Amino acid sequence: MNGEQGKNLKPSRGPETTTVPASSASGRTSSKGDFSKGKVSYLILKLGLPIMLAEMVVVLYNIVDRAYIGHMGESSTYAITGLGVCFPLITLISAFANLCSTGGTTLATIARGEKDDDKAERMMGTSFTLLLLIGATLTVLLFTLAPWILELLGGDDNSLPYAIGYFRIYVLGTIPVLLSLGMNPYINAQGFPKIGMVTVILGAVLNIALDPLFIFVFDMGIRGAALATVLSQSAGATWVVLFLRSKKPPLRLRKLGIDRAQLGGLLKLGATGFTFRVTTSFTQAIVNVMLKSWGGALSTIYVGAMSLTNSVREIMSLPNSGLTNAGQTVMSYNYGADKPKRVSESIRFIFLSGLAINTLMWAVMMVFPQPLIRIFSDDPELIEMTVHCGRIYFMAFPFMALQMAGQSTFVALNYPKHALFFSMLRKILLVTPLTLLLPGIGLGVDGVFWAECISQLTGASICFTTMYFVIWRKMKRRAVEASGKSDVS
Repeated sequence: MNGEQGKNLKPSRGPETTTVPASSASGRTSSKGDFSKGKVSYLILKLGLPIMLAEMVVVLYNIVDRAYIGHMGESSTYAITGLGVCFPLITLISAFANLCSTGGTTLATIARGEKDDDKAERMMGTSFTLLLLIGATLTVLLFTLAPWILELLGGDDNSLPYAIGYFRIYVLGTIPVLLSLGMNPYINAQGFPKIGMVTVILGAVLNIALDPLFIFVFDMGIRGAALATVLSQSAGATWVVLFLRSKKPPLRLRKLGIDRAQLGGLLKLGATGFTFRVTTSFTQAIVNVMLKSWGGALSTIYVGAMSLTNSVREIMSLPNSGLTNAGQTVMSYNYGADKPKRVSESIRFIFLSGLAINTLMWAVMMVFPQPLIRIFSDDPELIEMTVHCGRIYFMAFPFMALQMAGQSTFVALNYPKHALFFSMLRKILLVTPLTLLLPGIGLGVDGVFWAECISQLTGASICFTTMYFVIWRKMKRRAVEASGKSDVS
């Protein structure tokens, strides 16, 4: 269903998402993961808390790597900087997981709300096949081009050897990384968040165990951290595939293949998550280059500070991200089931809870930043720099709750044009120009960090306001009309 096609919020959906009444839907149906019943806030929390814990464990992959790397001794600062140089490419890889999972899980969930599990299952098979093809292609290209790209992204004589050593091993695990990140959402969307949580807990436990073994005992250094991550993600990917091929979930991964009738819808909506990740990767690259250009003798420290700031951001974003992902699933299902009141309730809950959570995380970062930062480094100079830069970077962090509520609603209700635009707005139209402009108008290297702050404030406000008028207000009206009550503005 494409929101641009009509003003009643239940328009014609096009060939890839044709509405099928429950009484006439073809194929299998299942009551498992039925989000059209029960209190909305309870459903979101029940689904969101395991997702939140799972995402927390995903971040543990990175935290453990960076914590061990940041405590490697005299070379730790160059190593952590080298890891920061790799971030844009690591983000790029995860972008392709979003390409297949964002649109795929949303449209599969809408199909389940319409009581058409066969259609949803074909969508899941399409996502899996695409992830395999994309993963194989990326492995060859990125392994071959890694030295040239990493130097272009800001690697210097000190940090580049560490960046290449880490990334060339990491990229060998591209296929399992994509399968783990791209297919686990299908487990959560079917009402198995605890199983989805096991996926990442399994990997995290292995990563925590293998990191010190490879880094210190086998004396592999930063390459050992990469190898530990690859093996851990491979274990997670194996778990995902085995579960989706079992008889337990309503949707089963039966065979390889691409459903051409649904491919266009998957890519169109999946472009939202993909674009967000790609623009993040692009922005990270611009940021590294600008820090290298304006940081002077301290450029390596500044790149390292941005690396640690990104690590802290992952921790701070976890709670809101988990609830938003759960709310998106509940919204999609109820949209497919034509229950506008429950969709409206979902939007309200993820917005208010997200705002409260982000405000709390912001207060912690402003008042007590050092405990978070010390997780990743014991270098006093790097910690001091990260505290200063992080306070600028996160100054408008509460507003990200508006961005996530608005963006997730556009995705959940299959508004690909709006979702794609707001994926690009903050990173491409705001962060990138500001990153290039602000250092040269008197802010110096601090301008790089102010760019993120200003974009959070501006982009998030525009995204949420648009979502309110395009979707939320109209959805509330439809809910009132359906219940026979008086209209609301």
